[in-house]
Amino acid sequence: MISISHITKIYKTDLIETVALSDISFEIKKGEFVAIMGPSGSGKSTLMHILGALDIPTSGEYVLDHEQVSHLSDDELAVIRNKKIGFVFQAYNLLPRTTALKNVTLPMMYADVPKQEREEKAKKYLTMVGLGDRMYHTSNQLSGGQQQRVAIARSLVMNPSILLADEPTGNIASTQAEEIMEIFQNLNDEGHTIIMITHEPDIASHAKRIITVRDGHIVSDQTNKKQKRIAYKKHNKHS
Repeated sequence: MISISHITKIYKTDLIETVALSDISFEIKKGEFVAIMGPSGSGKSTLMHILGALDIPTSGEYVLDHEQVSHLSDDELAVIRNKKIGFVFQAYNLLPRTTALKNVTLPMMYADVPKQEREEKAKKYLTMVGLGDRMYHTSNQLSGGQQQRVAIARSLVMNPSILLADEPTGNIASTQAEEIMEIFQNLNDEGHTIIMITHEPDIASHAKRIITVRDGHIVSDQTNKKQKRIAYKKHNKHS
């Protein structure tokens, strides 16, 4: 599904060159749950931007679903982002005075999906993440954990090839973080391909594979034999 081959990313400002990524190569198969770990400044955010078609590498090849992404124009990258990638960000990126339902329908509005279909899919995914009785609440009426669930529902409505989560638990309490990770694990069990960027070992431990990046290089790429699995506390779903 994903092939990253000899990716290098160099940022240039005046006479200074900063090598953010150096000769990175790996593959991710359909249905994997991969955590990309590393400290601040390791290059993991740059890698996330390339995987999410938010940026292109200085050199190397990125293939997603048999499509060469590395050298596309901005408009072509926007199409890839809309059709193939579902984003979940640390800051949720929801419209604050808009209902959960409307927030989830937005990607489908931009894609000209008929209104009835938009609402049916939005309700389906909000129910899936435990917000069936909160869909008409506005974002600022929801807790951080609930807002992140809305973001997850929104990321799924366009049936993306991959779900790309950037520090998805960074702004929420630890109990809510565990519940968010259980949702990701359940989605992965259903066949969704998930790539998660994190600096937290406890969060990475929920993934089935952990790629560690340091100083722009991959320093380890291992199957997580001690995958953390918790019971999803449904009675806490409104927390």
